Amino acid sequence: MGEYPSDMSTPYGFATRAIHAGQDPDPTTGAVNVPIYATSTYAQDGVGGLREGFEYSRTGNPTRRALETCLASLERGRFGRAFSSGMGATDAALRTFLKPGDHIVIPNDAYGGTFRLIDKVFSKWGIAHSPAPVSDVDAIRAAVRPETKLVWIETPTNPLLNVGDIAAIAEVAHSVGAKLVVDNTFASPALQTPLELGADVVLHSTTKYIGGHSDVVGGALITSDEEIDAAFGFLQNGAGAVPGPFDAYLTLRGIKTLELRMEKHSDNAELVAEALTRHPKVRKVIYPGLESHPGHAVAAKQMRRFGGMVSFLVEGGEAAALEVCARTKLFTLAESLGGVESLIEHPGKMTHASTAGSMLEVPADLVRVSVGIESGDDLVADLLEALG
Repeated sequence: MGEYPSDMSTPYGFATRAIHAGQDPDPTTGAVNVPIYATSTYAQDGVGGLREGFEYSRTGNPTRRALETCLASLERGRFGRAFSSGMGATDAALRTFLKPGDHIVIPNDAYGGTFRLIDKVFSKWGIAHSPAPVSDVDAIRAAVRPETKLVWIETPTNPLLNVGDIAAIAEVAHSVGAKLVVDNTFASPALQTPLELGADVVLHSTTKYIGGHSDVVGGALITSDEEIDAAFGFLQNGAGAVPGPFDAYLTLRGIKTLELRMEKHSDNAELVAEALTRHPKVRKVIYPGLESHPGHAVAAKQMRRFGGMVSFLVEGGEAAALEVCARTKLFTLAESLGGVESLIEHPGKMTHASTAGSMLEVPADLVRVSVGIESGDDLVADLLEALG
């Protein structure tokens, strides 16, 4: 297996990189899986004589390094940094790029946790933010200021599944000297690689599709800029929001089947979206794979499939939406997304409650489903029965 470079910088296919990048067999034992290095510290060969650069596991761990190498390869980046959660990664990125007096442009339907951190924490440090729809490049251009240092987008967004043109938005950000961060959690690198479209940084909650089994929490930042990566590394070590080796191992294990899972997630989501469009109690279905979606053409241009997330608006308002969430049997009522099992939630009361009363408030009749990899016909039947 030595012919596989550990960073897989050569043009191997996605599935090959997912299984091999950073994951050479252990040179001592031949173990095929990356060992879980459950150690907090490392013996030194004399003061400063580090073995492969390891001195303390907050600073670096071999299992984590394997994960970071693999993540960078999947996103076609040069550098990867793993964190203990997606919000840990988000915080590190924001603190890397922003200081008091700076300005950031965010989606007008951003993930609730991202909005909460910016609006409730960073705003107190003198950092201003402006929301703009990711689907409107001109609106983003109008939102940037001379003091804008960061344009932050999700595409597709959470939970309204709006789609942003990454290449066009990168041009807008770079025209004012700002950096573009793309939260690629909903698409995953199996479906979309923003660095190849001009983004400076890709962010993931690896809890979701990358881990894929609802058994580990994590986050990641990937870039090809060595200076940016060094700044991420400083905060990763200095602030200490690092994943443990078992977390890194679980995430690596999930990555191995990422491409297969994303195909099935996408297949099932297409079935669900089509079925919901025909139901009289569904006011609107939001899925980038539908030709009726306003961002369908952009999504088709920059994504390989349309993913496993579907949102829909229910006739009858909030009460009806809550009733649907309570009546499903296969779709589990729970927060999070991206696991092999199907989940359903009411964003206004759950993941996006922090946006209530703000410009980012989500519709009260909105339901979001994370379509899993069960039998697609069973999932369709479960939702249709819940709708009544």
